[in-house]
Amino acid sequence: MLNIVLMSILAVPFVGFLFTLISSYFVGNKKVIVLFPTTLLFINVLTSIFLFYKISYIDYKATLIEQSSENLLEDVSNMSETVSIDLGGWIESGLFEVRWEFYFDNLTLVMLLVVNLISFLVHLYSLDYMSHDPNQGRFMSYLSLFTFFMLVLITGDNFIVLFLGWEGVGLCSYLLISFWYTRVQANKSAIKALIVNRISDFALTIGIISIYSIFKSLNFAVVFALAPFFQGKTFLFLGWNVDILSTIAALLFLGACGKSAQIGLHTWLPDAMEGPTPVSALIHAATMVTAGVFLIIKCSHIFEYAPTILTIVTLVGALTAFFAATAGLVQNDIKKVIAYSTCSQLGYMIFACGLSNYHASLFHLINHAFF
Repeated sequence: MLNIVLMSILAVPFVGFLFTLISSYFVGNKKVIVLFPTTLLFINVLTSIFLFYKISYIDYKATLIEQSSENLLEDVSNMSETVSIDLGGWIESGLFEVRWEFYFDNLTLVMLLVVNLISFLVHLYSLDYMSHDPNQGRFMSYLSLFTFFMLVLITGDNFIVLFLGWEGVGLCSYLLISFWYTRVQANKSAIKALIVNRISDFALTIGIISIYSIFKSLNFAVVFALAPFFQGKTFLFLGWNVDILSTIAALLFLGACGKSAQIGLHTWLPDAMEGPTPVSALIHAATMVTAGVFLIIKCSHIFEYAPTILTIVTLVGALTAFFAATAGLVQNDIKKVIAYSTCSQLGYMIFACGLSNYHASLFHLINHAFF
């Protein structure tokens, strides 16, 4: 039963996307059609709160009970475990196998709550904000599709499923920034966002390939369990002995830099504010830009064995926080001020990750997303 509830969280926004896109094409912007994905997401919010209580809070409660009485712990032990769901095979080629695997732990549930709740509020806001737009149904369908890919990103139990969500949110970002495609600046900004993110996505792709070539698996549990055994191991590259885990961590960090707009790859974020305001609120201030931070927190088991890369992460985060804040001071466009402010706060999150304070980074991620 719990598995069905968990998978329904992923299915709900995709159903909303399909229904809204098809119905709006044939019927137009009827009130019922644009209300449908918003209602579905409200159900998702309630489900996320329930699951957060059931798995996260009861897990905390179980820890307190364990300190006082081991007998009482048996009552909640079945609810304090993480949940892994395997929907079957996807890619099979020799020894290379990718499965549709999803994983729900405390980190995932916190992100589920944040993404679903903020996405619902943005959908609700868009009902009025976009009410006079002739393409409101298409806009709402894109928002639902973005929510679906973001949920895939945070729940995937292997790097390929995560990468599917990663590229999906990039696609939705392009579609939503260029939603008013008759505006030249909106088109330019959308293409700029796509190209800049391709640089970091290429690094992430090489990182995933490297992970498979070393660990012979892309499943998070397998990779993280094997990581300690490769500590200090090197490979020969252009006559230099390069640390394996440091190389993988560096590639993953480069991937995170694009999505989370760190210095050097930050230029797309201020221009991305050319999209409608709900897009700026949902994607470029609250959810998609935190995907890079989420990736670093998720892969902390690898980063902890690469202290040199952690130092670089700290420096890049600190530089981004300072540079973006000062750049924001001299902007005349209020949305660009918000963009640079977001960029600065993402720098703080990355900075905290570099200091191995992943819990502080996640706390600020949630805090910033809501404000």
